[in-house]
This record gives sequence, structure tokens and C-alpha cells, in this order.
Amino acid sequence: MNVLVTGGSGFLGRRLQKYKSEWNYVSSTQYNLINSYDCERMFSDFKPDAVVHLAARVGGIKENFENQAEFFYQNVMMNTNIIHAAHQAEIPRVLSALSTCAFPDKMPTYPFNEFDLLRGPPAETNLSYGYAKRMLHIQCVSYREQYGVNYSTFCPSNLYGPDDHFDSENSHFVSSLISKVAKLNDGDTLELWGTGRPLRQQLYVDDMCRIIPILLEEHNSDVPLIVAPDENLSINEMANILIKQLNKNIKIVYNNQLDGQFRKDGSNKRFLELVGDFKFTPFDVGVEKTIKWYLENK
Repeated sequence: MNVLVTGGSGFLGRRLQKYKSEWNYVSSTQYNLINSYDCERMFSDFKPDAVVHLAARVGGIKENFENQAEFFYQNVMMNTNIIHAAHQAEIPRVLSALSTCAFPDKMPTYPFNEFDLLRGPPAETNLSYGYAKRMLHIQCVSYREQYGVNYSTFCPSNLYGPDDHFDSENSHFVSSLISKVAKLNDGDTLELWGTGRPLRQQLYVDDMCRIIPILLEEHNSDVPLIVAPDENLSINEMANILIKQLNKNIKIVYNNQLDGQFRKDGSNKRFLELVGDFKFTPFDVGVEKTIKWYLENK
């Protein structure tokens, strides 16, 4: 199958190439996916049988919160153009990445499941990004129902691991923290955003890379499939695990600003029913591998 992957220069796209090198990968330097003509040109150039849509405008909590208009416009336009152009090009299969950020800020019970996606607004700190991802799911469902195409979505939890943008505003929490802690000396103090209390499911990127080809073959429904490990740690717990593995003697202080969503843990029950006995990488193991990669490649 001729598979085209958008977001090929992004964190997940770059890592996925190590697992599926035979697929075609494109980046924003080749095609401006906010432009509908470029989307049409991309599909005309590659003529794919299937599309794995990973491209997105992403950023850390501060950048996300301060640039809500940009995040909304760029993600909505990108997603809308890609899905519609894929339909026009008669591409029968599209698998698109959402985010657990799209789920409601607060739920009466946790973990939430796929049918909770629209039960309330996303967290204010990533309202635009969350709604843009919801619109991507709704568009895929609508095209499935009206045109009979096999367009589906999945929701990964927070990603981390080798090949991330470690020293960038666009890096994920774990990768950014590894970079910051590695540069500190014993006795230094590290200031982090928020309170350290929010809980997060951290998904090791190589797990996601192994899962995507399975989903492309097996996830053929209108359910926004949650992909997340059971492990759900606080920011403070993760920071201390990471500091211990880097063998640093430093103090953490929190600025009590922009804490973000307190918890957004999703159930992986439906995912495990689909793929079988999948073993997620434990956080301490994934962090150890990520630190090793960072120290060898920084």
C-alpha cells in the first residue's frame, strides 16, 4: 500500500520513519497544508492509497495559551484542507491523529472514554487546539457517513522520547525537562510552571510508532480511539524520576501559574480490545532510554 504521512518532520513523523521507512513522508517545507491548492498538489504528486495525518501546529502550554487564534486557524485550515482534498482525490483511507487535549477539561469520573469527547469544553489553556482537534474528528465522521470513506481518528496521550525537539518551545514536557535538568549543576534550583500536581499519561514515542501501522489496518470505525498507558503520574512525580535518573541534586520550585488541565487520563480498554495484549513502555524505562538518546545526540 502506498502510504503518505503528513508531519514528516515533526517529532512523531521523524521517529515513525525508523519503523516504516517505505512510507512517504512530507513536511511543511514541501507543502503548505494551510493552502488548499498545496494539499491537492501533494495528493496529485504522491497518489497515495492511504494517508496518516500527523501534521499539526503544536506548542508548549505557554505558547498555546498565548497564541489561541493562530493555533485555531492553522490547525482547522490544515485539517479541513487535508480531509477534503483526500476525498476529492478519491483516497479511500485516512487515519488522523487527535490528542487527549481535545477531551473535556473536567469529567465526573476518570478515566474518560471515547464517547466523552464532546461532553464539555476543553481546558482554557488549550481551548483552540482542543476544538480544532474535535473538528478534525467530526469532519472524518461526517465524510464517513456521507461519502462512505474509511476515515478514522485516534487520540494519543502525551508523547515523549528520542528525536523530540529538546531545546525548542515546541518540545513536549518530558523532553523539555530533560534538556533543562541536564544543563543544571548540583545545588541549582529549577522553576517549573504550575503546581506540579496535574496528572498525565506519558506515551513513549516508539510505542506509538509500533501502534500506527496496526491502527491503519485495524481501526476502521468512527470512534476517536484513545491510545494511552495505564500509568498516570503527577508532574512532580515525573520530574523527580527524571532528576534521579540524571543523577542531579537540584531543587524544584513551582510558580503556580498556568497549571493547565488537572487530569486528562483516558481509558485504553477499547484500544486493547482492538490490538490485543500490547505492553506499553513504563515511564521510568522510557525516560531512561530518552535520556540516553539525548546525551548521545545533544
